[in-house]
Amino acid sequence: MHKINLLIADDHRLFRKAMVRLLKTFDRIGEVWEAENGKECIEMVGQHPVQVLLLDLEMPRMNGVEAAETLIAKYPDLKIIVLTMHDSEKYMIHMLEMGVHSFLLKNAEPEELMDAIVSVMEKDFYHSEKLSKLLTKNLKEKLRKKRPSFKKTVNLTEREREILELICRERTTKEISQQLSISEGTINVHKHNLQIKLGVKSVIGLIRFAYESGILR
Repeated sequence: MHKINLLIADDHRLFRKAMVRLLKTFDRIGEVWEAENGKECIEMVGQHPVQVLLLDLEMPRMNGVEAAETLIAKYPDLKIIVLTMHDSEKYMIHMLEMGVHSFLLKNAEPEELMDAIVSVMEKDFYHSEKLSKLLTKNLKEKLRKKRPSFKKTVNLTEREREILELICRERTTKEISQQLSISEGTINVHKHNLQIKLGVKSVIGLIRFAYESGILR
């Protein structure tokens, strides 16, 4: 079974140490590293093969938002799960549109944390029930506004449309690869090209664009 390497960035030492102990009890977890501020977090990602980052937002020296912006630009394959005590809808939407892969409250159950880690690795995102409702609400509001920027013609290849449809159906990269009989590497290249072509930064952006533009109904 493939092990997942993580970094937890949080300035509260007791919480951070408790998280490390918890994470090491899961069979799917490999190495776990720690950072106590945003600057150290960026340095650690550069020094170790981190696959998933558990990121606090309120940290000294550099906060989580600034760290996330830097890491998303520099390490596009890094999966970022924001851990926070705040569930501001505006903040959550902003961070997801920026390119983070999920949001979890710090009082989430351990099982949900593990589900989120596996999901961002396999699907590029994880939506809790609350987050799913929030995203649906946000999408409906934007559809009502009928933003003209999404009415422009977008030329997608047949393969890109197939992959986009399967992403919207929450298929994993492995599942898409098996269904279309192409490699997972090729799927990831298509995802990257779709993000560039559609001007979005994340899978969340791809899904939203698909529905807002009318590509999918």
